[in-house]
Amino acid sequence: MTKDDDDKPVIVWFRRDLRLADNPALHLAAASGRPVIPLYILDETEGVRPPGAAGLWWLDKSLKVLGEALHDRGATLILRRGEAAEILKEEAKNIDAAAVYWNRLYDPGQVDRDKALKTALQNDGLEVKSCNASLLLEPWEIETKTGGVYHVFTPFWRAARAQIGAFSLHSAPKSLRAPDQHPPSEALANWRLHPTGPDWSKGFDDWTPGEEGAQARLSRFIDRRLTDYPQHRDLPALRATTRLSPHLHWGEIGPRQVFRAIDGVAHGHPALQPQADKFLSELGWREFNHHLLFERPELLKENFKPGFDHMPWRQDSDAFHAWTKGLTGYPMVDAGMRELWATGYMENRVRMICASFLIKHLMIDWREGEAWFWDTLCDADEANNVMNWQWVAGSGADASPWFRIFNPISQGEKFDPNGAYVRRWVPELAKLADNYLHAPWTAPKDVMEKAGVKLGHSYPGPIVAHDQARQRALDALKATRPSA
Repeated sequence: MTKDDDDKPVIVWFRRDLRLADNPALHLAAASGRPVIPLYILDETEGVRPPGAAGLWWLDKSLKVLGEALHDRGATLILRRGEAAEILKEEAKNIDAAAVYWNRLYDPGQVDRDKALKTALQNDGLEVKSCNASLLLEPWEIETKTGGVYHVFTPFWRAARAQIGAFSLHSAPKSLRAPDQHPPSEALANWRLHPTGPDWSKGFDDWTPGEEGAQARLSRFIDRRLTDYPQHRDLPALRATTRLSPHLHWGEIGPRQVFRAIDGVAHGHPALQPQADKFLSELGWREFNHHLLFERPELLKENFKPGFDHMPWRQDSDAFHAWTKGLTGYPMVDAGMRELWATGYMENRVRMICASFLIKHLMIDWREGEAWFWDTLCDADEANNVMNWQWVAGSGADASPWFRIFNPISQGEKFDPNGAYVRRWVPELAKLADNYLHAPWTAPKDVMEKAGVKLGHSYPGPIVAHDQARQRALDALKATRPSA
């Protein structure tokens, strides 16, 4: 290899791997000894789903943090916007790159494009390497005994746990060799990812996007929450989960880093093994969802169980609007939807309650709810979002059955027994007694007056009666029999 060859740079194409530690593509580039050009492309390729509004808010902050971390190590993050394949080929040619490295994505629209891009770059004489930075195991690494793909979570996770084994985590590079000249970059501010007119993100200040924020959140969970995780994870007022999902989606922390940290705690403190196992199973569901969507990309829009294709979904824009605004008249549902809008997040138990209400109480297609969550969740992830909505609908793999219809009243009483969660997000009910809080329409007139609640004015009445809505959903099931 000549000196001139040594000076040819390596492009590291950042995507949803916005971190320096345990970043295989970046590690390979640093180890090559070549100049490193980090590149992020705001991808506008047709067929690649763009992030929703809350996701773009997060991306704006995360790219800023990543750029600063790279700068501290001697590298400059280059920003480009457009069709990713064309930009990569253009950049590689313009800078006479020796190689392009990236970490794989597994979403519909990405896989085939990346394969074609790899071939095209190799045909141009470049070295191309892709790595796994976002899953514990590649989707093709877990198979049933007959060579198929698992469609039931428990045996999937049992097989995955047995196969994970030992793995190495790469430290963040201490320095990166800079090229003699950097290619031109667009300005992050010009992308206008932060909302304006109005700025609806004022309630997002609890988040700290970026690698350091992800590590800090994981550490806090281990120190303060892991011990009581199984008992408290479904109580939204306690905020007892990791809230790592946005960091995991954007790759500010990798699942192997999380797995190693939690598993390490259990090894050091065997009494915490049950708590660790419960948490790791949630990481397993993330894995399961990604493996399923990789195998069946059509599930982004289609039911896993085709019998659900005949469900008589209702078109009800008024009901859908009430659901999105947290004005259904069911306090637990409304609290969740308002929290989502205000913070870009909702705890998993509340997500299930809100999704079940839309699908089964209102009989509105799960795809409409999935699209709303995609736009409003900071952690919106295609595999998790789609497969979890199908799980609630009953149309997915290893799904909750259709006849499991969450009662939003009893769910509130069970998981928000003292009403702290509802009172925070539905303050117009704050003075109502606990025994009426989750069904305010049952309170006597004098109790309502004392609490300052007037249904239909200060707070809406229920937009649908629970018993009637439940029966309507069961009748739809009986008529269509979506069991296939």
